[in-house]
Amino acid sequence: QVQMVESGGGLVQAGGSLRLSCAASGRAFGGYAMAWFRRAPGKERDFVAAISWSGSFTDYRNSVKGRFTISRDNAKNAVYLQMNSLKPEDTAVYYCAAKATYSDSYYSTSRYDYDYWGQGTQVTVSS
Repeated sequence: QVQMVESGGGLVQAGGSLRLSCAASGRAFGGYAMAWFRRAPGKERDFVAAISWSGSFTDYRNSVKGRFTISRDNAKNAVYLQMNSLKPEDTAVYYCAAKATYSDSYYSTSRYDYDYWGQGTQVTVSS
């Protein structure tokens, strides 16, 4: 079983930066594709970024490309989301998610494909 806890959220002004962390207990992240999703008030949980278990493959929603970077450190059982040039529309609760896989290249942009979820961390961007 995998348990994950997000941290690093907070209140930041537009143009600022935050780095979100997701720390795991239980089995190591090695062998798991990882992703970040976010849920804005009154909206559905949307894909933000994903990374394969080796870190060799990444993907991002178009609105965060060039601003956000997903990374992982399997030795530390951690995944990160570096968020730069934040905009008010980035305001949401951010969740990390994990999916067991034997494929180095696998990841998914669908929230329905992930097996484990953190509790979420709030990111608020003011203008």
